[in-house]
Amino acid sequence: MADLFLKQGKQYSEGRPTYPQQLFDFIASKTPRHDLVWDVGTGTGQAAMSLGEKYKNVVGTDTSPNQLQFAPNLPNVRFVCTPPNMTLAELEANVGAESSVDLVTIAQALHWFHLPTFYQQVKWVLKKPDGVIAAWCYDFPEVSSSVDSIYQRYYTTNQHFWEPGRKLVDQKYRTIDFPFDPVDGCEHNGPYEFKAQKLMELESYFAYIRSSSGYQTAKNKGVEILSSDLVQDFTRAWNEDGKTQKIVAFPIYLRIGKVGILD
Repeated sequence: MADLFLKQGKQYSEGRPTYPQQLFDFIASKTPRHDLVWDVGTGTGQAAMSLGEKYKNVVGTDTSPNQLQFAPNLPNVRFVCTPPNMTLAELEANVGAESSVDLVTIAQALHWFHLPTFYQQVKWVLKKPDGVIAAWCYDFPEVSSSVDSIYQRYYTTNQHFWEPGRKLVDQKYRTIDFPFDPVDGCEHNGPYEFKAQKLMELESYFAYIRSSSGYQTAKNKGVEILSSDLVQDFTRAWNEDGKTQKIVAFPIYLRIGKVGILD
């Protein structure tokens, strides 16, 4: 799946939402220490940038060098391009030693991973017994009833271009395998709901659509699924109130848990 995003770093950076401060406040409140974070599938560093404000050191890894070249340059955040399948030795060299990481984060990417292998790495690198893993996804953008109905039609009509893993996002990460204990103060490991908001022009909204995996899959097959008719429908609905900018909301669903002594 990483191949879909190798060539679209700038578009991904411009189109994707930033995450709300409340999300990072909640996550940071669940880790006893704030020394080191591993941000997996960091992309262009949206999450890593905010994590760097709360943790002493952040390592953001991604398999796409094109994505990483649009990541921010921050003194306590280090970005590393890694192979799709890291060995434990490579994980130690790129991120940290066994039981050295306070927090592992995965923003809008866990549904693409081979989970048994990844969870083995997570349990190896996290501190015992309070190391925390936090994974979240976001759902369809919410603009207005008229714009949202067109987006739903666009997604439903072209659903066959999305990989099976996308269904885990449709299910709001409720059904994703997540074998971790609830963190202190929580009765379960989620999903917990948050909301991101982004002020967008119509072209930014289209950039978001074009940055999606389904759109990229269709494009690679020579199919343009954001047709001229759809563009016209979106444009008409977007401009119906006369405003060129909209606050676009993205519902976020967080799974959060910790490793135990025996993990």
